[in-house]
Order: sequence, then structure tokens, then C-alpha cells
Amino acid sequence: MPRTNFQELLDAGVHFGHLKRKWNPNMAPYIFMEKNGIHIIDLHKTAHKIDEAAEAMKRIAKSGRKVLFVATKKQAKEIVAERVAKTGMPFVVERWSGGMLTNFPTVRKAVKKMLSIDKMTIDGTYDHLSKRERLQVARQRAKLEKLLGSIKDLTRLPAALFVVDVSKEHIAVNEARKLNIPVFGMVDTNSDPEKVDFAIPANDDASKSIFLITDIICNAIEEGLNERKIEKDKEGTTAKPKKSDSEEEEDDAPVKKTVRKRISRASAEEGASENTE
Repeated sequence: MPRTNFQELLDAGVHFGHLKRKWNPNMAPYIFMEKNGIHIIDLHKTAHKIDEAAEAMKRIAKSGRKVLFVATKKQAKEIVAERVAKTGMPFVVERWSGGMLTNFPTVRKAVKKMLSIDKMTIDGTYDHLSKRERLQVARQRAKLEKLLGSIKDLTRLPAALFVVDVSKEHIAVNEARKLNIPVFGMVDTNSDPEKVDFAIPANDDASKSIFLITDIICNAIEEGLNERKIEKDKEGTTAKPKKSDSEEEEDDAPVKKTVRKRISRASAEEGASENTE
């Protein structure tokens, strides 16, 4: 059953692209027409891509893996933070710190530092610090919370990345690609859909468009989480071995088929680049 329909997408302004002169040729298959110098996105194709991405997200959530949402643009921050928080998934809506994925161990150390400060507050250690030391610790805690607070529960690399604007979040996208992490993203007419594994052609500037698509994806994730909970409840007291990383990888196999294609394409691009040099 489709998760959205043409009218919902139309009402949210998902079809409005950028000026023709700013377009990315790779978006041609998703452009319906040009009107007053602006490209109009084919919403029938958008609906299909949303359904495809949502089903993949549902499978990931059902497997117990995490999806990291990235939306640092002004009009998307609050929308994404508020909606994604309800799913319990991690998100980044402030500045993307370079190496957040490729240098994940260092990021985890920073998160542990933040948690250790919290522990100091609980066990009373914080109260024994001097006024100056408390001020320094408080400032450090506030800074870490702003940058990493929403990913403190991300104990290992995410199973997938969802970005609202693939052009703006190109650093995050590139890091995910290096680590073969599947990337889902809203792709406007000025962006390259080939940079992500699950491209959703859509207006990534309008708040209504951002909310609608984020909401659909989050609903799919919640469905997956609910199904996982139901299955666990059915197991009852029956002991069942915890899935190994390799078994969880198998659960994500349908999602990663696209990744393998991208890896081959990326290798070919690198080879071509080296030849030109």
C-alpha cells in the first residue's frame, strides 16, 4: 500500500525544483516539465521513490539497527529534530563535525566525556570543584551537548544515513560513501541523485515538503520498531541467541544491493579521474 499520494505531495509543494540554469543533468529522469524557468519534479516518480525508501527504512529499524538523520539547514533543523526524536533515532541538526563517521572512535570518546560529566553531577563530584572549574565543566558540557547530544546513544556506526539536502550535507554523504553506509536523501533538481543510494526527488527547501517526507520515513521506522517489539514479545521467555553482526548485515541485504552498485561506479569514477591526471 502506497505511503503517500499525489495530492499530498502537491499540497506540500514537493514538486517545485530550482531554476533551470541551476539544474543537475542527472536529475533529468525525475523532471516532469519546466514552468516559468523553474523545473517541476515528477511527483509520480517521487511517490514511488518514497515508498521504496520507506520500506528499506522499515527493514533496517526492524533489524534493530540505527539510522542517522542529518539536516543542518535552517528550515529543516527544528522539523527533523522534533520528528526524529520521537522515533529514538540519532540526528544531527547543528554543524556536521568532519570525521563524525570516518573517525567515529574519537567521536565516541567525546560522547563518553559528556556522559562522565553527567556522572560527576550525579555522584556529587561536581559539587566539590571550585567555582572556576564548575564553570569550565559546564561550558564544555553545553558545547558537547549541542554537537553530540542527539547521537549519544549511537554506540556504533549507523546502518544508514538520511539527509535532507544532499548538496549541503556533502561531507556527511562522502563519509558514508567511504564506509559503504547506505545513504537516503531528498534530492532537489540542483543536486546529484547518483551520490546517494536511495534518492527521493523533492523540494528540499520548503518546510512543508521537508516535514511530509521526514514524517513518512519516520512512520516507516516506527512500523519496523513496533514489529520488532511484537516479535520479541511473542518469543516470551524462550531464550534466543542474539544476532551477530553478520546476521544483522544479512537483514540489511536488500538495502545494500544498491550500495554494491555504487561502489563499482565509484571505483570506475576514481579510475577515470586518475587517468585524466
